[in-house]
Amino acid sequence: MTASLPAEPVSSVAPHASFASARLLADVGGTNARFALELAPGSLEAVRVLACGDHASFADAMRAYLALPEVAAFGKVAHAAVAIANPVDGDQIRMTNHHWQFSIEAVRRELGLETLLVVNDFYALARSLPHLQDGDKAQVGGGAPRAGAPLGLLGAGTGLGVSGLIPAGDSWIALNSEGGHVSFAPVNELEIAVLQYAWREFDHVSAERFLSGAGVELMHRALTHIHGRAPEPLTAPEISRRALAGECALSNQVLDMFCGMLGCAAGNLAVTLGAQGGIYIGGGIVPRLGERFAQSCFRSRFEHKGRFASYLAQVPTYVITAEYPAFLGVSAVLANKLSA
Repeated sequence: MTASLPAEPVSSVAPHASFASARLLADVGGTNARFALELAPGSLEAVRVLACGDHASFADAMRAYLALPEVAAFGKVAHAAVAIANPVDGDQIRMTNHHWQFSIEAVRRELGLETLLVVNDFYALARSLPHLQDGDKAQVGGGAPRAGAPLGLLGAGTGLGVSGLIPAGDSWIALNSEGGHVSFAPVNELEIAVLQYAWREFDHVSAERFLSGAGVELMHRALTHIHGRAPEPLTAPEISRRALAGECALSNQVLDMFCGMLGCAAGNLAVTLGAQGGIYIGGGIVPRLGERFAQSCFRSRFEHKGRFASYLAQVPTYVITAEYPAFLGVSAVLANKLSA
């Protein structure tokens, strides 16, 4: 796969050459903020995960990380790049799935940084795709990548992220997409019933309403109601645990429905972008499902597009298994900025 992708250098700095100062990389979701120092291209140190809820503001979380002894030991940080689970349009950031809001420029000044770049998390994750090695991804189903073709990306976690990469000469253009908020489209009677239940709670039911942690819980409530069972409030991790352990038929049905809905959404993205280079699945939920996801209805639902079934059968789908793939993307974004 990697050999067929156009090359995109992570940095203009020669391989293994250290930066003048450590660069701060961050991946901020609705639940956790992940931080690392990059000492040279691809060389990460002091990777730490901080709970967003433990810090009153984004700046507070940044300060808490920089104050850690193992981080402070590397000296002053001058340049930073942050991937955040939110639209980024201008200086003001107001997170969709968390209460943090801030000015990028104000945080830059407050922390004494020369550079602070903030980009959408799935924009950053999309930028990481050309840098993934074979061990960083697992193929689900058949198909083979077509060289020079667009790539698609989506992933479920606190929300549903969507992006893509469009080839541009010997590089790529990443898409700033909010495709997780497209209207959900059911494909069978049970999904119609689940959608009708969701309309009781939401005026607009997007794909993200189901393809997220909160969506797993919503599907569980809906199926509990449809089956006429007594309500049993469960968290998404507990629903997944019960399904993977084979302890609960209803939880198992929720997981099956989630995988099918995700397959449908991935197929929609593939035909929308013409993503014959492949569709990549990231986010916090799917990589934890392991072989269960590979054996699910995801791939059959991905290809279930009527006259375009044979088209989609040729498009490969991959689960991103790298532990911190967004760091690769923000590293590339920051390197390009500093070399401009």
